[in-house]
Amino acid sequence: MPVRSRPLTLCIAFVAGMLGTAVADAQDGFPYGREFRLDVRPMRGSKRIPGLEIGDNGDATIDLWCASVQAKLVVAADTITIITSPPPETQCQAERARGDEELLAALNEITNWRMQGEFLVLTGGKGLRFRLNTN
Repeated sequence: MPVRSRPLTLCIAFVAGMLGTAVADAQDGFPYGREFRLDVRPMRGSKRIPGLEIGDNGDATIDLWCASVQAKLVVAADTITIITSPPPETQCQAERARGDEELLAALNEITNWRMQGEFLVLTGGKGLRFRLNTN
């Protein structure tokens, strides 16, 4: 069996450590502490666009078309579970109330996430794409 030199062993250890760090960074890359807007146009007659504000610990506020709800995001590697609170009773136009129901249903079916440039892409059921707020 050949004897490895110390520099080669250190080089192998360094590369292995860097690969391990890259894997950990990819898994820990969830955008905690960020705000996003759903990548859609506003509904007719409104300027409001649904948003997602993610806290550092996975607590979130989700602004729907009409109402807002609290949520908990549970993230493990590229999987995500979104647990939303019930929406409050609000006085909304029928189209916006229906939009809230549909968006909540889609969020509750999400199973995976990934960052794609400035977008948080949520997949599973009906996919959703949120743009990072830059202002």
